[in-house]
Amino acid sequence: MKTALLLIDIQNDYFPGGKMPLKHIEGASANAAELLSHFRSTLQPTFHIQHTSEEKSAPFFVAGSDGAKLHKSIAPGPNEKIIAKHFPNSFRESRLLEELKKARVKRLAICGAMSHMGIDATTRAAADLGFECLVAHDACAAADVEFGGKKVAADKVHTAAMAALAFACAKVVPTTEIVKLCPGD
Repeated sequence: MKTALLLIDIQNDYFPGGKMPLKHIEGASANAAELLSHFRSTLQPTFHIQHTSEEKSAPFFVAGSDGAKLHKSIAPGPNEKIIAKHFPNSFRESRLLEELKKARVKRLAICGAMSHMGIDATTRAAADLGFECLVAHDACAAADVEFGGKKVAADKVHTAAMAALAFACAKVVPTTEIVKLCPGD
């Protein structure tokens, strides 16, 4: 089955020193880089998803800023497409679906950030569009959140997001399992 790798929002603002550093982003990024290396070596399509905001007052990912740049750990290669987006769902008002159809992709290996935003929204949309979805849970990162006056730690946010996706939208597995499931054509 033709599979593509989606690296979602692995951008400088999510790393230490950025405007929205995430818990465990370095480990998630290292695993995403492992997936990227595998997809490159097996000549499978790869798409780098880059979220930007045109609003200069946005809290992070301001278009043209260093924080909005893709992180060096997953720097795109010459034959890898960069898909610009402005919403958590990578398909919304972007050219992602068109590019996946052109490449005849049927299955997606998904990783990146944030587990509870871009990963969740994109995976659910992909499943609704008929793609088989694999999510590398150890190549995703989340943030602490607050609701109803209660803080929820990033680890719990990540676990809840992965559990929800595993329930109905995706096969949620470690990076090593995705490498085994996606040997290439």
